[in-house]
Amino acid sequence: MIVNSQTPTTAVLLFSLKGSIIPAIWKKVVFTVLISSIITMTHGNLFDFQMALTATPFTLWGLTLAIFLTFRNTAAYQRFWEARTLWGELAIVSRTLARQGRSLLPDNEPQRRELNDAITAFAYLLKDHLRDQAPGEDARRLLCGGPLASVLDAQSPPNALLGRLGRRLMDRASDQGASDMVRVEMDRQLTHMTHVLGGCERIKTTPIPYPYILMLHRVVHIYCFMLPFCLIENIGWFTPFAVCVLAYTFFGLDALGDQIADPFDTQPNDLALGAICRNIERAVSELNDLDAPPALVPEQGVLL
Repeated sequence: MIVNSQTPTTAVLLFSLKGSIIPAIWKKVVFTVLISSIITMTHGNLFDFQMALTATPFTLWGLTLAIFLTFRNTAAYQRFWEARTLWGELAIVSRTLARQGRSLLPDNEPQRRELNDAITAFAYLLKDHLRDQAPGEDARRLLCGGPLASVLDAQSPPNALLGRLGRRLMDRASDQGASDMVRVEMDRQLTHMTHVLGGCERIKTTPIPYPYILMLHRVVHIYCFMLPFCLIENIGWFTPFAVCVLAYTFFGLDALGDQIADPFDTQPNDLALGAICRNIERAVSELNDLDAPPALVPEQGVLL
C-alpha cells in the first residue's frame, strides 16, 4: 500500500512514478502513440484508401466504454474494501479474544501465552495463505516448538489452527471451571475468525468473470487504435499527444481494476497485510503486558 507521510505536492502528483499505474501500461501507451504517429504521417491513408472517421461514433463508444470501466472498477473496489473490512474485523476479534483470555482465564501464564501466540499466528498464516505462500518466518516464530506447530504442515494452516485452538481453548476453560457463558463468548470470537477466513477465501477464489474482463480489454484496445482516424482531420499533428492522454486514461483504469480486484497480492496498491498482522501482534502483546515488536515502516513509500 502506498503511504504518504505528508500531503503530496503538485509536482509529485504530476511526475511521480511511485504508486502510478504507468509501469503497468507504458508499453501499451507507447505502442498506441506509435500507431497514431504513423497514421498522422500518412494522413489516415491506408493503401490509397482514406480512413477518415467522424467523431460521432467515438463519442458514443467512449461514453459506453467509460460506463463499463466505471462499473468494473466499482466492483473491483468493492472487493478491495470488503477485504479491508474483514481484516479490520480480525484485528478487533484478536484483541477481544486476547483480553478475554487474560480476564476470564487468568490462572495459567504459559497457557495464556500460548493463546496469544496462536491468535497472532492466525493473522500471519492467513496472510501467507491468501498470497499462496508457505507459512512464513513470523508464523513459525510463534508456533514452532509449541503444541500447535503441526498446523504449519496442514493444507490450510489458518483453518487447522482454528480447529486446534478451539479444542485447546475449551479444554482450558473446562480445567479452570469456566461457566458455559464464558465458553460461549470465547467460541463466538473464534466463529468471527472463521467468518474472516471464509470471507477472504471467497474474495480470493471468486474473481471478476473472465468474459467481462476479456470484452473490456478488447474494446479498450480497439477504441485507442481507431481513435487517430477520428482526430487526424481536426487536430493534425497534435493527434499523437491526444491519443496518448486518452490511452493513458483508458488503459490506466483498466489496469487499476485488475490490480485492486485481488487485494491480497503484493503490488504497491494492494492491502498492507504485513503491517496489519504486525499491528495485531503489537496489540495482543500490549494487552498482556509483553514487549511489543516495532511497527513496520514503509520501504520507499510502500507498506507491505
